[in-house]
Amino acid sequence: MQPDDATPRTGATGAPTGRRWLVGGLVAVIAAGLVVIGGALAVGLGIGRTDSPGAGSVDAGFSLDMSHHHLQAVEMANLAAARSSDPEVQSLAFDISQTQLNQVGRMQGWLTLWGLPVTGRNDMSWMGSSMHDHSSGGLMPGMATEDELAQLRAATGEDFDVLFLQLMIRHHQGGLEMAEYGAAHASEAVVRGLARSIVETQTAETGTMATMLAARGGSPLPAP
Repeated sequence: MQPDDATPRTGATGAPTGRRWLVGGLVAVIAAGLVVIGGALAVGLGIGRTDSPGAGSVDAGFSLDMSHHHLQAVEMANLAAARSSDPEVQSLAFDISQTQLNQVGRMQGWLTLWGLPVTGRNDMSWMGSSMHDHSSGGLMPGMATEDELAQLRAATGEDFDVLFLQLMIRHHQGGLEMAEYGAAHASEAVVRGLARSIVETQTAETGTMATMLAARGGSPLPAP
């Protein structure tokens, strides 16, 4: 007896032909949707553009220099877990480390997308000659010297807490001008957004650290 028209036809695998077409159609629709979503995200992030920021741009200079600046803050903050016995200092240091490490990943990711190196000179020339003059001895404003880092690595307990807060306050102050300049002059919206976030976060953290430092009998270092 021959099957009537209501009986589903099967292919070589035994699966109903109509169902295979339906599944294939759904897969094609889902794939097309993912392409559209991916394309929208790429446009939003500036990925795939032919006019990506160049090496001399504010976007690239900010991403490169702020990454380098952040990494020293991460290095200092990571010492707190072993060298501080103050839960408040340890918590603050952990937050700084995690936040700034995440931001470094974003900035270095942009540089990679733009085909630019993630390491190099940190002379702040992208901010103009007046800001470039603020950089001395190969260090950007607010950064600790090797001697200061050695002192921090050797300190423990309350001595560590006071020195850590002093160095990190100055570090935040030094990075603030870079972040403000990036927020005002970067061409990429994502770069301006991150720069604004850094301004807001580090301004708030500086106030918190100043209060913590005073409570521990310390005084701020001269501003950079």
